[in-house]
Amino acid sequence: MNEFQAAVEELAADIDQRIAGTRAAYQAVGAIEATAQSADGMISVTVGPQGRLHDIRLHPRAYRHLSPSELAGAIMEQAARATADVAEQRRRLIAPLMPAELPYDEVFGQGVTLDAFLPPPVDGDA
Repeated sequence: MNEFQAAVEELAADIDQRIAGTRAAYQAVGAIEATAQSADGMISVTVGPQGRLHDIRLHPRAYRHLSPSELAGAIMEQAARATADVAEQRRRLIAPLMPAELPYDEVFGQGVTLDAFLPPPVDGDA
């Protein structure tokens, strides 16, 4: 086997390995789930990928100890905590696959715009 063929085979193996890693990460992202529970244990919220609610569990005492607005706020708080956990799990899986010149937060972070994916404007004066 000549050097060129060996280099091509090594490159092909590296590409295959990266594709397999990307597929595995994609499957793992689809299975992410997080549960947040209030300190008193009365409210538990489970969130799946992309922040979808999977489950809300309320202890019967929650209805007696919290007003409707307090209960709603407590549920929202736990949902936010679980959603943040899901986002962190997703970041840990995807960030290592991102090119160095395109950091994870520029693509998936808060306030992301289309600019992260587009080249800078062409300067017509150059």
